[in-house]
Amino acid sequence: MRARLHPVPRHEPERTCIVTRAVRPPAELIRFVLGPDREVVPDLRHRLPGRGVWVGARQDLVEEAVRRRLFARAFKAEVKVPESLPGDIREALRTDLRQSLSLANKAGAVVTGFHKVEAAIAEKPLAALIHAAEAAEDGRRKIANQLRKRLGDAISSFPVVQVLSNDELDLALGRSHVIHAALVAGAGSDGFLNRWHRYRTYCGLDADQAGLDLETGEPTILKPAGY
Repeated sequence: MRARLHPVPRHEPERTCIVTRAVRPPAELIRFVLGPDREVVPDLRHRLPGRGVWVGARQDLVEEAVRRRLFARAFKAEVKVPESLPGDIREALRTDLRQSLSLANKAGAVVTGFHKVEAAIAEKPLAALIHAAEAAEDGRRKIANQLRKRLGDAISSFPVVQVLSNDELDLALGRSHVIHAALVAGAGSDGFLNRWHRYRTYCGLDADQAGLDLETGEPTILKPAGY
């Protein structure tokens, strides 16, 4: 019997940020290319043709690159840099986050509704909780208490996503008035959490409840009782 061949993960060489000069993996940077009119264009998926330059994936670094006119120096050419570039990237990452939640939902990885989320905490392997930005403190606290019964002190490293509005959750999930949701662990949840971390990093959001286990560096996953 022939051995099954497994795909070898593609290795991308590290790149240098034009602002800090730090060398980082591509996943920690944003690539930029020049469009046909020599306008600087962000290539968030690292797929656009042409020579690229790289900036650390934080809004303050992109703002600095614009302010110091570092794109012209890096491309060694006269370039057009929209003043809105840092904000445009932020909105693009937010759109990507919503789309990844929609994909997770289509994969059956999202549970919505207060009581269904409470039940999922006890019954399903969860990767994250999701609250609308407008969610009432009382509802968030009650769900957190349920989670604390399962996790104890480990609740501090469990991902809690609160960056999307009620309208954004409705749009992503194709439902009305989504306030509380839970993300079931699996392939569908991984993509969403990766994009959430990327969005948080770019926006410079606080690091509390960033969703990484402090010892392993891996997302904390809540497993059902008896797992």
